[in-house]
Formats: sequence, C-alpha cells, structure tokens
Amino acid sequence: MSDFDDAEQPRAVGTVSADDLAEGVRLVLALLRQPAALAADWNRAAGTLEWSCWETAEHLADDLFAYAAQLGPQAPPAGADVPFIWRQEAPGKPFNVIFAEREGGPEGLVQVLEACAALLVAMVRTAPPHARAFHVFGTTDPEGSAAMGLVELFVHADDLALGLGLDWEAPAAICARVLQRLFPDVPADGDPWHTLLWATGRGEPAGRKRLTRWKWDSTTRSPQGPAQA
Repeated sequence: MSDFDDAEQPRAVGTVSADDLAEGVRLVLALLRQPAALAADWNRAAGTLEWSCWETAEHLADDLFAYAAQLGPQAPPAGADVPFIWRQEAPGKPFNVIFAEREGGPEGLVQVLEACAALLVAMVRTAPPHARAFHVFGTTDPEGSAAMGLVELFVHADDLALGLGLDWEAPAAICARVLQRLFPDVPADGDPWHTLLWATGRGEPAGRKRLTRWKWDSTTRSPQGPAQA
C-alpha cells in the first residue's frame, strides 16, 4: 500500500492506547502554549507545507474532531465520512468543518485544538473494541483511531515547530507503537520518530529517499496481526 522498502522483522512494541493519545495531546499542547509559540507569527508557512501555521493548526483540530466523529455512528457503522459540511476558504487551503475565530488569537486557536483532541481521547476511551470508524485508508477501530490521531498530532506539531521556530521531538516509544499499527511495512530499524517523519513524506533518514507518495494502513487487525476486510 506504499512506496516503502521491504520491512524488517515485525516490531513487538504493544498496542496504541488512549493513554498514548492523551500523552501526545498533552505534549503538543505544551509545545504550542510556550510563550515563544503564542508570540510568534502564525501566518508563516508551517514547515514544508503550503499552509500557514494557523491553517495547519485548524486542519489538525479538524482531523481530530473528524476521527472522533467517525467513531460515533454504529447503527450501522458509517460506510463513508459522516456528512458534515466541509468548507474550503480558498483554493489550496484545507477543507475543514472546524475553524477558529481569528479574534481569539493563538490562545483561542490552541483551545480549539485542545477541545477537538479531548473529543477524540474520550471516544477512544469509551468506544467498545468492536466499534468501527470509516477512513479512506481503511475502516478502523478505536486503537487505529488513536494511532491516526497521534500521526496527525506529531507530524503537524513538527510542521508547526518549524514554522514557529520551536524545538520538537515526539516520544520514541509512542512513535514505535504508531508505526507498528499504521505502517507495518516500514523497516523497523532506525529511530522511530525520524522513521515516522519519513513515512509521512518528511525527511530522509539513513540515506532513504524522501517519499513523494505515502499512506497508512488503518484497517482492523486480528490478534495475530494481518488486516481484516
């Protein structure tokens, strides 16, 4: 499902949990609430993205909201995205349900992100294991939803840190669990954080070429590991 090289031996690092997601949320919020972050120009480009830091943070909040919402419908489970109205403010900008009032400044924007993140943490904690959430990369379960939320949090935190002039590195142990859950074909050697960046089209660790095409595999897993239809 990707441009990845042949995988090494499978990782044995455990499953992604709601506690992992909550810790990822805590770390990213702490990053963005630093005085240097709140005082920075959020109209700067976010890393290598074409979006501004403000737009990227709104997109991140929107992703977390959407992943929480997709875990809701279970009678029957959603077979497509829940039909909210998605709006694009201009060509090339993200399509969002969630937008933050500009008058609230960066503090208000980060509060919007915190609220959406809390919704996803709550849904992952309370949804039964058999709950399903639609995603174009594979209908998933609560664990997969947590892992997807962590990818969004960590890589967009990196984009924002580059744009706002901050230092950021995601925790290796959580990154390893996310890689195992969503990127099972990625080689298991190397630093998990830099591998996650590479797997999402950012960076060239250990001489690997930057990926121009990538996707995760969020399909549900059996206890033995293979994806289920």
